[in-house]
Amino acid sequence: MIEVETARFTVGVFQDVAWAQKGLDALKRGGFPAESLTIIAKESGETSALVARTLGSAGERLDLAGVGPVVARGPLVDALQGGARDLPKLGLAGTMRRIGFQAHDGRIFDTLTGRGGVLVAIRSAPRAADALAILHAYGGGNAAIGAWTGRL
Repeated sequence: MIEVETARFTVGVFQDVAWAQKGLDALKRGGFPAESLTIIAKESGETSALVARTLGSAGERLDLAGVGPVVARGPLVDALQGGARDLPKLGLAGTMRRIGFQAHDGRIFDTLTGRGGVLVAIRSAPRAADALAILHAYGGGNAAIGAWTGRL
C-alpha cells in the first residue's frame, strides 16, 4: 500500500527560470510564505540561484529517474520521498500519486521538468484555488491541485 501525503499541494511547471521567478514572486505577493513553496528543476547555476534566492538557502541535489540531476527544496520533496526515501529511484512519475495526482500527471510533470521546466509546488490546502489561479496567470503549465487525500 502506498502512503499518501495528507497536505494538499498545487503544482505547475514553468517553461524556464525567468517565468518561474515571476510566478514565485506573485505567489509571495499573494501571501504564500516561502516555507510553503517547493522548487524542483534540472541542476544548473541559474536554477540553484533561483532556489537560494526564493527559498533562502541552497537546494538538495538529487538524481531523479527520468529527469537526471535536479536541485530541489521545499515540503513537496519530503512528501514525494516517502518513508522509503525512493524519490530518486522512482522519479516524479512514480511518486506524484503520494500527493493526490494520477500517474499520467506525474509523467507530464516528469517530462516537462526533464525538458528544462521549473516545477513549482505550493502546500496550500486552505488556499489551493488561489495558488492555482496564480500559477495559471503567470504561465505555470499543467497546473493542478492534488485531489486524493486517502490511501492507495
